[in-house]
Amino acid sequence: MIPKEILKKIRHIDIVTNRLVTDVFAGSYHSVFKGRGIEFSDLREYDYGDDIRSVDWKVFARTGKPHIKLFKEERELSVVLLVDVSASSRFGTRNKFKSEICAEVSALFSFSAIRNNDKVGLILCSDSIEKYIRPQKGKKHVLSLIRDVLCFETKNKKTNLKLGLEYLNNVIKKRAVVFLISDFMDDDYEKVLRVANKKHDVIPVVVSDPAEEKIEDIGLVEFEDAETGQMVFLDTKKIKEKYAAKRKNIIKKREKIFVSNNMKPIELVTNEDYIKPIIRYFKERSKRL
Repeated sequence: MIPKEILKKIRHIDIVTNRLVTDVFAGSYHSVFKGRGIEFSDLREYDYGDDIRSVDWKVFARTGKPHIKLFKEERELSVVLLVDVSASSRFGTRNKFKSEICAEVSALFSFSAIRNNDKVGLILCSDSIEKYIRPQKGKKHVLSLIRDVLCFETKNKKTNLKLGLEYLNNVIKKRAVVFLISDFMDDDYEKVLRVANKKHDVIPVVVSDPAEEKIEDIGLVEFEDAETGQMVFLDTKKIKEKYAAKRKNIIKKREKIFVSNNMKPIELVTNEDYIKPIIRYFKERSKRL
């Protein structure tokens, strides 16, 4: 039984994201994600001016008459949401938890996909594969995915993006658009990300909270590591500079990974509107096509 509070959130996400897809993202999704290629459609006899590279030489040898291959765009895509559901995603100090942002943008991408007759699948990952739902169509299917992103009870708490990406490469055989949604508080995923991006169109969606950017000088504070459960007392005055340097290095390393893989991330923050960064990404990507 789904708690009433969760059902209310799902209905809210359904209403808001559906309206956004209709009013804001109507043509953007289709123009940016045009399909995974072309497929063979038919043959016809060669005519003067046709591209000789389109001649089917096997048919020519069999019939004695040159024929060219006709192709059509293979419009249908598979969209896969690879979502980090480790304990660090259940964090938020401002408007929303990171997990709520993950659920809302997952809904936005999913409704955009099914509006264009594409399939949507889901991989939930912590330091294990928590759940996999193969790509399917339909609003009922999408609402089920949103529910899982929002409130799935994970077995494990730590982050392992490498594992999630390896699983993606194993289960999704055909090229897909993959939204990798995470706070990217992890390492050792660069090599497998490179493999995944060659096989698929991987789009990193980085979700963060302002409180993660720096530690305020507020004296001796007890902290809990959300992924290990470890409790520790720290003097914020002594560690704030060290924390700031470490955070800066994490971001710098992450950006280097994205640049080396020719990836443009969508960066979202819990206290800011996520619509503008996504629209900006779509516009910039359409210019690159």
